[in-house]
Amino acid sequence: MAKSKPKIAFVCQNCGAQRPRWEGKCSDCGAWNSYVEEIQSSSEGRGWNVSSTIGTASPVRTLDLDQSKVHLPRFDTGLQELNRVLGGGLPRGGFVLVGGPPGIGKSTLLLQMAGGLAKDGLKILYVSAEESFEQTSARAHRLGIKTSNISVASENEVNAIIQLVEQYKPDLLILDSIQTVFLSDLPAAPGSVSQVRESAGRFLVLAKQRGLSVVLVGHVTKDGNLAGPKVLEHMVDCVLSFEGDQSSFRLLRTLKNRFGSVMELGVFEMTSLGLREVLNPSELFFDQRAEKLLGASRFCTIEGTRPLVCEIQALTVPSPFPSPRRTSVGLDINRLHLICAVLDRHAKMNIGSQEIYLNVVGGLRLEDPSCDLALTAALLSSGMHRELPADWVWFGELGLTGEVRAVSFPDLRAQECIKLGFKALVCPEASRKGLKGVKLPENFVIHYVKDVGQIVRLISQGQRSQTDRPAPKAPAPSASAPKDFDFE
Repeated sequence: MAKSKPKIAFVCQNCGAQRPRWEGKCSDCGAWNSYVEEIQSSSEGRGWNVSSTIGTASPVRTLDLDQSKVHLPRFDTGLQELNRVLGGGLPRGGFVLVGGPPGIGKSTLLLQMAGGLAKDGLKILYVSAEESFEQTSARAHRLGIKTSNISVASENEVNAIIQLVEQYKPDLLILDSIQTVFLSDLPAAPGSVSQVRESAGRFLVLAKQRGLSVVLVGHVTKDGNLAGPKVLEHMVDCVLSFEGDQSSFRLLRTLKNRFGSVMELGVFEMTSLGLREVLNPSELFFDQRAEKLLGASRFCTIEGTRPLVCEIQALTVPSPFPSPRRTSVGLDINRLHLICAVLDRHAKMNIGSQEIYLNVVGGLRLEDPSCDLALTAALLSSGMHRELPADWVWFGELGLTGEVRAVSFPDLRAQECIKLGFKALVCPEASRKGLKGVKLPENFVIHYVKDVGQIVRLISQGQRSQTDRPAPKAPAPSASAPKDFDFE
């Protein structure tokens, strides 16, 4: 008999959708030129069961209502910031995915984590599918990691990696990276949707059946999203995103965590000896303190369970063009447009003719809506040439009707500001109840505001900047000199 013709399908490398023929644009996710031809193997022998007793059902157990007997063992990684984002440490049998752009320091972070776990006597198997043994060992030597509890292998075939696990029986498997390993019985190329999905499925079963902690390194696309099918993020227990800019600081965020809080934040600094933990990141984002600030305000955000104080800077200049430029770094540009529209309508300010440049100091990316009040204060300070006190902190959400709305965790924000030595807090009137239980120092003042008008009056009472104060017997300012916003 003639052999059956292999089945060919076109698979979207962005979302995993399958089509019988090639399409220029994926109708599921909207990606262009993402379909790749793949040969579909037969269903015989397929599956994610890696145990020797194929077909044997897992034991069934009833839920124990005694919470004292329900315990999830965790390993101390030796890095407090990493323990924070993981929810208290690396869970036994956990399946963790770490993503980030090339060169950000993912391999360095995982090697340092392996060194911390090895100090507690745990056995770690570090499998690098992208680097040789000499390259990995050279990095470990630079980081000062010298221990016999860490075994390094350079392998990229999934079945061979599973054999190494069976042979060495480690407590932790680190795989760098999931896009470069492959299954030999699949005809697709490494990094394709089929290979990533099937390979991750094998390691998932390996982690859950053997109680083995597995950490995968994942590549990211040019948009900053994790490469591969979306099912990869559904498989894992925890998704960590390692971010950074041109500076030496790195931010580790929790995007998904089945055993802890989401949107946690860990801060590291890249040095010649590896990653150094920044235990007080608030001092990192405003290390230069001044008595007065023109166009800059301090803001306290909440990243997971951690309060964090940062600085928002705004610069407004008259524009000679009919469509002034709006530039925002660290904040959503749509939020800037929203604040400008509210100031135009409810504060009666002619801000439409001004070019606006916005920046969050330190490369921090803010998504907290409570930054509206600090952003408004920075814009008003720059446009009205009124200096803001450097020891004031602003937080609150601004509504389209001009009101200042309450935000979550005002007590945690106030306690962080008091601990860092700030003298005043500007927050919504609706947050008064949430601040009743906070013990305030004698020299600490809280200003409650209800709407945009009260914000304008509060800033107008402040001192004008040096560049805006007329000197005695000075000539009249030229047309190019900075001017205040025009009020209707």
